Amino acid sequence: MNKAFTKIFTIFWKDMLTEFRTREIIISVLVFALLVLVIFSFAFGTGADMTEMTAPGILWVALTFGGIIGLTRTFAVEKENSRLEGLMLCPVDRAVIYWGKLAGSFTFMLAVAVVVTPIFLALFNLPIFLPRLALVIVLALIGFASVGTLFSALAVNTRARDIMLPILFLPVVVPVIVSAVKATVTVLAGAPWGDMLTWLQIMIAFDIIYLVAATLVFEFVVEE
Repeated sequence: MNKAFTKIFTIFWKDMLTEFRTREIIISVLVFALLVLVIFSFAFGTGADMTEMTAPGILWVALTFGGIIGLTRTFAVEKENSRLEGLMLCPVDRAVIYWGKLAGSFTFMLAVAVVVTPIFLALFNLPIFLPRLALVIVLALIGFASVGTLFSALAVNTRARDIMLPILFLPVVVPVIVSAVKATVTVLAGAPWGDMLTWLQIMIAFDIIYLVAATLVFEFVVEE
């Protein structure tokens, strides 16, 4: 088990070092997400009534579509630089590669959320310290990363991978997006924990199901 974790961390750290050197993914995703927030804040305004109606959706539009941009690069970087074949030749289980890539994708999306969310809260005149919102974001991003990493491996060998990934990804993560928006509505409204418990349970169930399913089928997807 310790050897597996070591190998997962090695793949994860490789992706981190590559990104630290190029800053290709984090900058593009961050700029896109911030542009979405600014454009929507001007389009809908930041009044109290409008904020209650639109703010949760705006946040998750920014995080979802920003995440897609990052996920398209998960395996594309390996493919473009002829490193994917080398990665497949590594003497490790394919599930190890999946979890290493998953950890990298989740970290990138979480880093973007850490920057974007306070700006979102400030733009819409909302409290900055919202621990429940942090929980919602983490659970949703785990779901995004689990599905997105699998579909990124599936789409990387297609000619239209930048189009194929959103087509595959978005219909599957609809339960997570809806649950995240609904849970965010309750958080921003100051509602009690009980009002968001159902949505949290849906996200947790989704995360567990797709983490297990993706781990089991990744070997067949990546070999195609």
